[in-house]
Amino acid sequence: MHFPRLSDWLVYLAIIVAVVIVAVTRRERADAPPPPPPPAAGEGLPLGPASPFDPSVIVEAPATPEPGSGTAFSIDERGVWITARHVVDGCRRAAVVVAEGRGVAAEVRIDPQGEVAVLTTEGGAAALPVAVGRTLRRGDRAYHPGFPQGRPGEATSRLIGRENMVIRGHGERTEPVLVWAETGRTDQLRGSLAGLSGAPALDDAGRVIGVTVAESPRRGRIYTTSPETLVRALRAANERPEAGAVGESVTTTNYGIVADSLRRDLRVARVICLDAA
Repeated sequence: MHFPRLSDWLVYLAIIVAVVIVAVTRRERADAPPPPPPPAAGEGLPLGPASPFDPSVIVEAPATPEPGSGTAFSIDERGVWITARHVVDGCRRAAVVVAEGRGVAAEVRIDPQGEVAVLTTEGGAAALPVAVGRTLRRGDRAYHPGFPQGRPGEATSRLIGRENMVIRGHGERTEPVLVWAETGRTDQLRGSLAGLSGAPALDDAGRVIGVTVAESPRRGRIYTTSPETLVRALRAANERPEAGAVGESVTTTNYGIVADSLRRDLRVARVICLDAA
């Protein structure tokens, strides 16, 4: 029996294929490991530190303070409150409203570097817990209970990032703030959230993570102090949040009820400037 003789080119081809197979199988591989799984739902990237290179937002302040009103919240039942600086800046007389037509005189201490003011009254309300040291993540939700347009109301938002707020006019300065996208508010509340300034920004455990200081209605943005601003203001006033204060769990379905409870207990109250300098 005779087998057909293979042509030379088939022999050469077989040798080449064998050499290629050996070369490929012996080649070093240093591939990167597979990427980690995507973050779980609701989890975002940690918020970085404030930077002078963050985007800026400009706020025009009146050349001279004008009497107005806003929101304050208790951090110590002895009578220590926090509000936004511009609500009481330049006030000769300020008061925390405790009932219709009734207020308690408040001493005002302004943070010269930031948008925070510390108020003290004779007696106070149960304190809100403060958690400015917690790690914030983009996409975190906040709840803002207070008195928009001088009436009880609230809003909710999601954290976008940081910006530098440039104040022009009275109290001219630049300070870092947190930027939130408004995602909900009180039914029938239309237009500006003016009057919500000074309201606490609460996390889902009912803890204060910032002070509401400004809004941009056209962009649907809410601005709050950065954690470091609130810490600095408390240190400058020689005050600290009450230890052991307890918050209430807050969700998108119950934040209106929680806000009503906080206002009823005067843990969140209206503050008014009666007479500006």
